[in-house]
Amino acid sequence: MKYSVIIPVYNRPDEIEELLGSLARQSFKDFEAIVVEDGSTLPCKDVVDRYSQQINVTYLWKENGGPAAARNMGVEACSGEYVLILDSDCVVPDGYLNAVEQELLQHPCDAFGGPDKAHSGFSPLQKAINYTMTSFFTTGGIRGGKKKLDKFYPRSFNMGMKRSCYKALGGFSADMRFGEDIDLSLRIFEAGYSCRLFPSAWVWHKRRTDLKKFFRQVINSGIARIHLAKRHPGSMKLVHMLPAAFTLGCILLLVCSLICPYALLPLLLYATLLMTDAALKEKSIWVGCLAIPAAFVQLGGYGLGFLWAWWQRCVLGKGEFGAFRKNFYK
Repeated sequence: MKYSVIIPVYNRPDEIEELLGSLARQSFKDFEAIVVEDGSTLPCKDVVDRYSQQINVTYLWKENGGPAAARNMGVEACSGEYVLILDSDCVVPDGYLNAVEQELLQHPCDAFGGPDKAHSGFSPLQKAINYTMTSFFTTGGIRGGKKKLDKFYPRSFNMGMKRSCYKALGGFSADMRFGEDIDLSLRIFEAGYSCRLFPSAWVWHKRRTDLKKFFRQVINSGIARIHLAKRHPGSMKLVHMLPAAFTLGCILLLVCSLICPYALLPLLLYATLLMTDAALKEKSIWVGCLAIPAAFVQLGGYGLGFLWAWWQRCVLGKGEFGAFRKNFYK
């Protein structure tokens, strides 16, 4: 078996239906899929069973413990030479596995990852959120693009590696529910393994479906960045601090606007830039409008999580924590 596709899932049977359907359409057939149900109250076993005649798919169930533990369980049960980690809210294009195969044939490596895109059928808000997570104007442009400011660190929505490498590293840190993918990526480099971007092996990534869920995601990402800095000294970069600086800057401008309304001008100019760029890229004025609150939620949520965790961990000396441990994945 060449590839084992590992998919953790929590209460998302509809998403599993779409993802397995896209895997069934792959022309490259030397793969298996392992779906690990992470203690869901809305199980997807019936969905998996329906696809068992089309692809080699295995269903596993475990008590809820977070995606890291679920992925590790899937890898323990797999037989592929390479493991491909996909999030349940992803859909792969028809040539995804062929793209991975060609990338490995041309440039062999121990670990890799691919970018994500918004599907034309996504809702306007999903497209706006995707824009904020990939745009240069929100620091998202460094995630999975061809031009990088640093080494490429695969994310769990679309990452792969040799199974031997995964096991040598001990897989994902099961005690982490947030930032566990970057933690593994950092350990890949620390152990001396080769890792690179596969630009042609992209996926459609739905991300969150409303701003409340998106806020929960990004505030935990900000918290996780401080945790990662504690676990991996020296991994903190200037770009990781920009959302916190943006958040503090917004607060300062809002306070100053009580005295001088013109203090809001930088925020209005930034919002106009976001709206124009998003509208042009997505060919939708509505998506452009939605990109404004999405961007402020992304940067502000991440910044608040970052600052909160910095205060708790670096100033008060407390241990790791998460803001939405119980309901983040619902």
